[in-house]
Amino acid sequence: MDLPVITTGSQDHSKQPLSLEECPPDYFPEGGFRAWATAFGGFLVQFCTYGYTISFGVYQDFYGRTYLTNQSPSTIAWIGSVNAFLFEICGLISGQLYDRGYVRQLVIGASLLQVISLFMLSLAKPDQYYQVFLSQGIGSGCAAGLLYIPSMAVVSQYFRKRRELVMTFVASGACLGAVVHPIMLNNTLNGRLGFANGVRASAALISGLLFIACLLIKPRFPSSKASTTFLVSAKKCAHDPPYLYGTAGLTIFAVGFYYPLFYLQLDSATHGLSKTFSFYSLVIMNTSSFVGQLTSGLLAECFGLPGVLTVATFAGTVLLFSLIGLRTLASVVVIGILYGYSAGIFQALWAPILAVLSPDPSDLGARMGISYAFMALGGLIGPPISGALLTGDYIWWRGAVFNGIMAAIGCSCFIAMQIVLRHRDNVSQ
Repeated sequence: MDLPVITTGSQDHSKQPLSLEECPPDYFPEGGFRAWATAFGGFLVQFCTYGYTISFGVYQDFYGRTYLTNQSPSTIAWIGSVNAFLFEICGLISGQLYDRGYVRQLVIGASLLQVISLFMLSLAKPDQYYQVFLSQGIGSGCAAGLLYIPSMAVVSQYFRKRRELVMTFVASGACLGAVVHPIMLNNTLNGRLGFANGVRASAALISGLLFIACLLIKPRFPSSKASTTFLVSAKKCAHDPPYLYGTAGLTIFAVGFYYPLFYLQLDSATHGLSKTFSFYSLVIMNTSSFVGQLTSGLLAECFGLPGVLTVATFAGTVLLFSLIGLRTLASVVVIGILYGYSAGIFQALWAPILAVLSPDPSDLGARMGISYAFMALGGLIGPPISGALLTGDYIWWRGAVFNGIMAAIGCSCFIAMQIVLRHRDNVSQ
């Protein structure tokens, strides 16, 4: 990595390289130990936060059949949906703090909150819904939301040419977490350890990984109050059609996006498939999702980020409707693999697409926060509505049709976004 140089006042006119902090904001190192260490730290944060959020299907099944048997599926789903809602709505706070340079403070403080919340969850008693809701729904949700934007956006300080590729690598940590956490939780919650010790074991793993992440993540620039205000950023967003279409697409697609993540394991179990296979249905889907995230960066480089995102959401829409036909082991495997792959691409690209839709880096955090705030509404209402449609009799086709329709509307917004972007590019040429 070659840094810009300055000439000293000595007679030999020797040149000394600038440090990363002294480099101008428009310089990007595009690599180096500190850059890749920060990226890997972000990867670990995604593993421990959003990877845990989208593993809620394990808890949905365990709570409904064992631990919170006095609650309906819809009521239990509120725990996961509030967690997902706070994960995204807290971006309004973390985005503004990120733009002001408080990256380290956010990462350390929110990491502590995530660890405390999970250890408090291990103390929750059977059929005590409010204890689970406060620790897992609210505490862990706030922690994940405060960590997401700084862990994703900080890599944009080090990379420009390979920004989308590196951001998809960071985002892939969530899908790897969604593979590891369900395996661990299913074997501990339903095994000899039980709920309390199983959650503590999971919390201990997350504690260690977040500690490493706190050591690795380092922003290039110090804290600064000279950043675009929230109102100025919001006004810019309101007059930016591609951004509006993109945000609408993220919001509406998110309504249907969480349905398989929360209900696939329960769907498999209620259709008479073996308990062991039902446990691993989420693992199959999330493994495929991990592959989707890893390959999404390469696909975006070859075919363009907006186009890849649009195709992925279209495929996800078709697969949500196909859940109507889920009956056998083979159907769970096929739908799980295909939906997991398309969902992985969607998860990996929703942050990079906002970077593409944010021409001014000074308000990237604010724009991401605004989009995630709207996206949070979709994540909040989707799973509970699905649970209410299922009822206690588990009428599965209702959830598939509702979420398929919502995903189709979201996909249409991404198509409109792509059309406007192409028109803008043609005009600028």
